[in-house]
Amino acid sequence: MQPHRPTNPFAASPSRLRTFAAVPLLMLAASVASAQQAPSDFPLDSVGYLNEELPRMEAAIAARDRSFFQGAMARTVQFSERWGFKAQANPDLAKYPMCTEAVMDYVVVGMCRLNPSSDGCEPGLASRFEANVQRCREVAARK
Repeated sequence: MQPHRPTNPFAASPSRLRTFAAVPLLMLAASVASAQQAPSDFPLDSVGYLNEELPRMEAAIAARDRSFFQGAMARTVQFSERWGFKAQANPDLAKYPMCTEAVMDYVVVGMCRLNPSSDGCEPGLASRFEANVQRCREVAARK
């Protein structure tokens, strides 16, 4: 008969060690995934997005490339989803309507430059877009 060895409740088996080692990593991943961006960073991110997109849009207009706008719309939707444009999703962005409107209007403005007689092309849309981009840049520069 084997003598009874008392088990040490503080001794960890290899599988227990792996579990304990994984917990901090899982907690870190969860906190990064759930951390929202600061709403005050939105204007700067919007300006960065527009600064990247606008030259590409100009090139597509010059080349009369309508296919560009399908990808541009997808990128715009991804950007808006990342920030939660909807007032219910991120009401703190209500402080920056010039930026949300500039981002959302950029594809429409580009399409209207290709086809000015299209239904969605309102008079004044392009000038309102330019004004919103400028005001968004001003707000971003203050940060």
